Amino acid sequence: MGKDSKFEQSIVKYTEWLIRWRWLVVAIALITVGFAAFGAKNLALATNYRVFFGPGNPELAEFEAVQSIYTKNDSVLFVVAPDDGEVFTSRTLSALEELTEGAWQIPFSIRVDSVTNFQHSVGVDDDLIVEDLVEDAGAFDAGQLARVRETAMSRPELYRRLVSESGAVAGVNVILQLPGEDPSELYAPVDAARDLAARIEAEHPHLDIRLTGMTMLNHAFTESGIKDLTTLIPLMYLVLLVAMIVLLRSVSATIATVAIIGLSAATAMGIAGWSRILLEPVSALAPTMILTMAVADSVHILVTMLEGMRTGQTKHAALVESLRINFLPVLITSVTTAIGFLSMNFSDSPPLNRLGTITAIGVGAAFILSISFLPALIAILPVRVKERAAHLRRTVFDRLGDFVVARSRPILIGTVALAVVLIALVPTNTVSDEFIKYFDESIQFRRDSDFTVANLTGIYQMQLSLDSGETGGISEPAYLANLDRFVEWLRTQDTVVHVSSLTDTMRRLNMNMHGDDLGFYTLPENRELAAQYLLLYEMSLPNGLDLNNTLNVDTSSTRVIATVSGGETRDFLQLVDRVESWLADNLPPTMHAHATGPSVMFSRITQRNIRSMVIGTAFAFLLISGILVFALRSLKLGALSLIPNLIPAAMAFGMWSLLVGKIGFAVSVVAAMTMGIVVDDSVHFLIKYLRARREKDLSPPDAIRYAFSSVGRALWVTSAVLVAGFVVLAQSTFKQNSDMGLLAAITIGFALIADFFLLPGLLLLVDRERPEHAAEALPVADPLPTQ
Repeated sequence: MGKDSKFEQSIVKYTEWLIRWRWLVVAIALITVGFAAFGAKNLALATNYRVFFGPGNPELAEFEAVQSIYTKNDSVLFVVAPDDGEVFTSRTLSALEELTEGAWQIPFSIRVDSVTNFQHSVGVDDDLIVEDLVEDAGAFDAGQLARVRETAMSRPELYRRLVSESGAVAGVNVILQLPGEDPSELYAPVDAARDLAARIEAEHPHLDIRLTGMTMLNHAFTESGIKDLTTLIPLMYLVLLVAMIVLLRSVSATIATVAIIGLSAATAMGIAGWSRILLEPVSALAPTMILTMAVADSVHILVTMLEGMRTGQTKHAALVESLRINFLPVLITSVTTAIGFLSMNFSDSPPLNRLGTITAIGVGAAFILSISFLPALIAILPVRVKERAAHLRRTVFDRLGDFVVARSRPILIGTVALAVVLIALVPTNTVSDEFIKYFDESIQFRRDSDFTVANLTGIYQMQLSLDSGETGGISEPAYLANLDRFVEWLRTQDTVVHVSSLTDTMRRLNMNMHGDDLGFYTLPENRELAAQYLLLYEMSLPNGLDLNNTLNVDTSSTRVIATVSGGETRDFLQLVDRVESWLADNLPPTMHAHATGPSVMFSRITQRNIRSMVIGTAFAFLLISGILVFALRSLKLGALSLIPNLIPAAMAFGMWSLLVGKIGFAVSVVAAMTMGIVVDDSVHFLIKYLRARREKDLSPPDAIRYAFSSVGRALWVTSAVLVAGFVVLAQSTFKQNSDMGLLAAITIGFALIADFFLLPGLLLLVDRERPEHAAEALPVADPLPTQ
């Protein structure tokens, strides 16, 4: 016998050993998994959006550089909407005063900005008076309310930032300085903010208070992850349990399969815990992903065993035979699946790296358990099936095989035509990553942010640090003039709703120091005067409301923050490009800057991820191709198998253009991730096809019929379960996970179509070897006796 024959005989002996020592094998497997799973106690959820960006991400580096110069922008924005649609009433302004005062008590708060504590400056003779715009609003008469409204609506610092265009909604913005030492530190300020909002609403029933801001975004990632962990995993178990009972029609086989997937997930998450991996909404879905992926190995082994028992084999003989003919394809498919997930480490986003690695560990655990624990457990459990009479043994898959062989050419042409049409639609997809829409509307942050954008101000921002090139240079009239030109140009851009700039403060101070004459609402024309105005103003400001959020320490640079209304990622990035080009074309080199901030970072991540995953997908493709050629021992069939393995992902992206049309950063990894999965079906089909050519000495058409008969049901079951699992994943509250699950489900569905309708036609087209020569493709042992 050849090398593979000896290998298969060793598998027979190995399986017989498993059956003999089944109790010991089960005990050792449970103890090993238990030790690994114990590490899950170390798992924790990350609470910062920065985890989506790797340490080498240039946008993150630029953002951290700006954050180190100015006050950080981690914030909680209270959005206050009175039911009468008017902020400037005594009762609402009084509530805003209470809210502003209470916000200072939020843990880690270092600054609170609102309409009421806005530092309104007036000039009295040669003095500058700076005080809160609103104090004791409950005592205001109509005239005072009108003056406050007029001031607030005319101040660029407030208008469309902390008070809406109509005056119907107001904001209170709280800046936090989190230590960054413990992920759980986020919970205290979020809980305090929610308690404060609830208290103010209870004391002032006419108010509706929403919470948004970057701190609430961070917390939303945690909430979404917890919600998915607590809902999707139980739902996944339920779906898999029902699917296994319906498709396997064996209680013992179902129990064994559920055990395998549970132990595989526990092993992977335990190892992740031992590795101190922090989870976020993406990597938190690893257990759900593993529960789906771990099914395939068990199903192939169990379906073959059950079919053997229906033809009269004993349970142990059927189990030995099943492992003999499935060990190699299960090994190959486990390796290729793991490669697909490991290729996600090419992604620029660490959460996708972690998801790929943890899932690959789970796939590896599923393989080991399927060839050890599963046979031992099945040998223990009672398995009863009805033996099928010979004339009743033809199944729907036998008839499907006949149909495909008889009409191979029109089926091939039709499948290729469908593929061509869908693939032609792929370029119509657009890149889109709006981080507010990462969450569905069941997450409070999403609802509150949508309300904020519709009624108060934008959520997306870009920050620019503009350097003067010298200490104290921001007081230089030429610098201020250039800064003002830029700010005024920026305010003319369609999607910009607010620009925060030092120039607004300088204009106001110049006016104040000239008796509040509106004719002097201009920039100071003298550097010394500008510096004196700033110094006088800063000395008048209360603690916590200084200009550190706008100026650096040596007053050599200022920060400009532009808030935009939202929209497509493409439009936002076009605005960023226009801004950077305008600076380069119109201002001195010292004032050239790159736009940065979370919005810029998230908008760039998909493009960066697509570029990196092109390399990752190519790597997975080459590695999997080599494995297939080696495993099939045929360069021709190995190359042929790539067609039904590549086309499904391309067809899925074409279908995606019709269903959604937008590609986010997580969707960009689906091609690489699913490549290893879709290979599973074609590998099982081809190995059964080649086995038939040798063992049965069959012609290509009959070998295809044999493949349908022997593995068709297993392919249907595994594909159905995988699709069901990814459809469950598509129910995630985190849109990136949801999109990834839906696109993966579509890909696997097309993969089954390709293996059932495209691959047979291709085999009949190219495999014209005589049966005796086909033996060279895959030497295998003679089949074992049925008894």
